[in-house]
Amino acid sequence: MEMKKRISLELRNRAPEEVTELVLDNCLCVTGEIEGLNDTFKELEFLSMANVKLSSLARLPSLNKLRKLELGDNIISGGLEVLAEKCPNLTYLNLSGNKIKDLSTVEALQNLKNLKSLDLFNCEITNLEDYRESIFELLQQITYLDGFDQEDNEAPDSEEEDDEDEDEDEDETGLLEGYEEEEEEEEEEEDEDEADSELGEGEEEVGLSYLMKEEIQDEEDDDEYVEEGEEEEEEEEGLRGEKRKRDAEDDGEEEDD
Repeated sequence: MEMKKRISLELRNRAPEEVTELVLDNCLCVTGEIEGLNDTFKELEFLSMANVKLSSLARLPSLNKLRKLELGDNIISGGLEVLAEKCPNLTYLNLSGNKIKDLSTVEALQNLKNLKSLDLFNCEITNLEDYRESIFELLQQITYLDGFDQEDNEAPDSEEEDDEDEDEDEDETGLLEGYEEEEEEEEEEEDEDEADSELGEGEEEVGLSYLMKEEIQDEEDDDEYVEEGEEEEEEEEGLRGEKRKRDAEDDGEEEDD
């Protein structure tokens, strides 16, 4: 299938500006150049054109948002300077299995300031003496060459990294939600304890007031009882005094007779 027809098929009734990923592997570049791809694909972030018999990048459109570009197993031998002009934000570039032979061809990639990973596997340039050291020295912005860094540590898989990041985000979200729930429960318990404490204090105050009122009432009752007893005793003594007075008067009268 020709590249133009393949692009139309991949669009699936979408507008070019809605497409962020485009895979055109194993289709045919009739002229050896990019066909059917233009500046309307402005949201494109991933483009793969592996094994399409591509020999020139001259007709590559401006793709400012493009991050990853797969160009493996083609017949590209030069003209890499167009990448910095058309795709300035590239972070990953795969040129494995192409016709790149010398360092001067790769030197054009120095202007890709965001480039972190470059793959030249199975290109003739890999046969040069001190190939890896030379590339890392020439392109100091890159971290990985042919899948490994300067200490031979393998590059992490981008999909695995994305999955791990998502899992970590979910775990952090879960922990945060759990922590917030615990805080809310603790606050509710504290509010209940404070309410119970206030109620207890109120009951205690009411109880004390009631007891104090009872004691005061008892003391008043006792005072009234004492006063009534004293009055009765005074009345009795008064009666006895009058009786004695009358008896004395009676005795006096009898003596006069």
